[in-house]
Amino acid sequence: MSEDTIRLVTIGRILRRRWRLLAVLTVVGALVGYGISVVFPPRYTASASVLLPGQWEERELLTQVDIATSSSVVDRAAAKLDWAGVNGSDLRDRVAAKAADGNIITISGTAENPRRAQQLTDRVAQQFVAFSARIAGGATDADAAAGPEALRKKVQETNRRITELAEGADPGRTVEGVQARTALENLRNSLEAAMKKLEESDPATDKASMVVMGPAAKPTGQSPPTRTQLIVAGALLFFLFAVIGHLTAARMNRRLRTEQEIAAALGSTLLGAVDVPGEQRAQHAQGGGPRAGLRRLLGTDVRWDVPPPQRSGDEAARRTRYRRVCAHVRAQLPAPRRLLVVVPDGDELALRAAGQLVAEAKGDPVLRVVVVPVDRPIVPDRGTESGAVVVLSAGSWTAEELAGIAEACADARHEIVGIVVAGPVRARPAGAAEPPPDHATPALAVRGHATGGSA
Repeated sequence: MSEDTIRLVTIGRILRRRWRLLAVLTVVGALVGYGISVVFPPRYTASASVLLPGQWEERELLTQVDIATSSSVVDRAAAKLDWAGVNGSDLRDRVAAKAADGNIITISGTAENPRRAQQLTDRVAQQFVAFSARIAGGATDADAAAGPEALRKKVQETNRRITELAEGADPGRTVEGVQARTALENLRNSLEAAMKKLEESDPATDKASMVVMGPAAKPTGQSPPTRTQLIVAGALLFFLFAVIGHLTAARMNRRLRTEQEIAAALGSTLLGAVDVPGEQRAQHAQGGGPRAGLRRLLGTDVRWDVPPPQRSGDEAARRTRYRRVCAHVRAQLPAPRRLLVVVPDGDELALRAAGQLVAEAKGDPVLRVVVVPVDRPIVPDRGTESGAVVVLSAGSWTAEELAGIAEACADARHEIVGIVVAGPVRARPAGAAEPPPDHATPALAVRGHATGGSA
């Protein structure tokens, strides 16, 4: 799994084998979302539109948006509302503005109930229009208001001075006098044209005549995220985190899965692979207590990251595999053959396989099953046994854990004769017989000679 590509079949396997755990985590996520909705009360948002007549550039509209949410406008709105315990800094985070098409500024206000949201939006819109009008009309700056009037007086004084100079020049007697009078008249015309343009470009233009396009409508629904959205989001997030957690754990899984890897970690040879009917349980899943019962209830006692067990053959075929393992042991060791069968603690599948192996050996070789803890493995010292056979299931143990078992066997002066790998298979229903192959001889024709049992 650590090197495989994540495929849909992997997701499907998680859903099939961990549906109870995923359902519980989804409900927990929904409860967390509900708790968040209780802690953070619902909010309501109202909107009002302000029309800006005339021609406006985009940067000018953005400036108006900043003015609408500025502290000057919000503080004035807070003073008009006069809500207990609420000032301008509190309302600043509840007010938003944006520029829409058609020179329209949309102002939004958020509050804990629809009525307050409507009041906040209307007040901010009114104060925005009033503040913008004061800026455009110059009512906020006396010096700026007096500037154009002072300029007009200066132009009038200049015109009088030009008249005096023109009258003082020698009228029509010399060329220089005519040129001077002409230049003075041109200067007078230029000043008059400049004043006319100044009056036409008066700051109090139609851009200042902003209009609030009606009062804000009272909101009928909560602003997102609503309580339903928080509950759904919590359930979905917990579900996704659970699936991602399973995939991450599978990616980081360093348990050995192939027979070659297991044999290399234990430093011995493979004697054979045997089948054990039933679902493979998770490591350390057996045992009593509340934790084991909770694992069984949630379905975490069943490994999800292994392929589903293949359908088993009949009982005779399974027993044949065990007898072949015993035959390999007899071929390697001289008589008397007495061996320890070492099973890692917590490997229920291997323990069942070891019991079946002892039953099929029938005293040759003589096998004694010992369960060895993996965290601190201890193997009984060598006595009458002449070696050890390690029985374990694939995909349950890491290379470091198996190396510890091999070292424990070496410390007890037991040579590991071989390894037996147990795999889960699905047992056939009672009464179902495996169909014989096409070339097989009928059972009655070989009575007494079939391997693995009587006909």
